[in-house]
Amino acid sequence: MRRHKGLDWAKVQARQEANTEKLWSLNEMERTGGEPDLVGHDKKTGDYIFYDCSAESPKGRRSVCYDREGQESRKENKPEHNAIDMAVAMGIEPLTEEQYRKLQKLGNFDTKTSSWVKTPSEIRQLGGALFADFRYGTVFVYHNGAPSYYAARSFRGSLRV
Repeated sequence: MRRHKGLDWAKVQARQEANTEKLWSLNEMERTGGEPDLVGHDKKTGDYIFYDCSAESPKGRRSVCYDREGQESRKENKPEHNAIDMAVAMGIEPLTEEQYRKLQKLGNFDTKTSSWVKTPSEIRQLGGALFADFRYGTVFVYHNGAPSYYAARSFRGSLRV
């Protein structure tokens, strides 16, 4: 409840019920291990903002390349999915670096795993992609080639309702 001080849950529920496609997306976040939670309210738009808040990267989204281009560029051992296409299919957005840092202010996430974060196009055009984790009391943002994938790397998403 520390994340939800001052929220009117009746308004949150009404907003969700008025946006059933967003309820489906929240369910997909939950189904794939993201443990979505309400982390903010945009007073300008009225949107409620949900992030994946699982302690470690969502299990149902691990072992994925960053995007389709990275996935298709692998000559062998191609993963089944990639983070960007999965996010689109789920109706969510991958967290940006800024959002990831905001998430880490709510607790310690990805202390044993890591998560792809939205990568600026200039980095992506050069073949790279960014991921982040939390070690030694610090958020680290690193880079890998977009075709890379690891058993402990997933992606975290956000959803505005």
